Amino acid sequence: MSQSDPVIETPPKEDSPPGVLDRIRANPTGRLALKIGIGILGGIVVAVGIVLIPFPGPGWAIVILGLAIWAVEFHWAKRLLHFTKGHVQSWTHWVLKQPLPLRALIGLAGFVFICAVVWTSVKLTMGIDLASVIWKFITGG
Repeated sequence: MSQSDPVIETPPKEDSPPGVLDRIRANPTGRLALKIGIGILGGIVVAVGIVLIPFPGPGWAIVILGLAIWAVEFHWAKRLLHFTKGHVQSWTHWVLKQPLPLRALIGLAGFVFICAVVWTSVKLTMGIDLASVIWKFITGG
């Protein structure tokens, strides 16, 4: 082979067998069914996470899990998941670099916000004023 001959690079062959999702995507009906199934499952998980956001617990984590499920099949979800992950990590790194009193203040603000959301949710859904119930418990009245 001389220097003037064009060099043709062949892509490396993948030695791994096709995965389950690759086999499903190989069939047009399977591809559509996979998109619908992933869309529905991800939508249910995201909806449950959104409902749980106001309550103490893993609401946001469940929303991100639903987004990760969608990212298996949808490019927009993969980009949004990457964007979200980057911002959560930068927020976490920023908070950890702050002095302890400021971190405590951020934690206190988060605690007050969660308490306000729980109080509002219980007041609107069940008609119970938690503040008065707690005050009666404290004062013994």
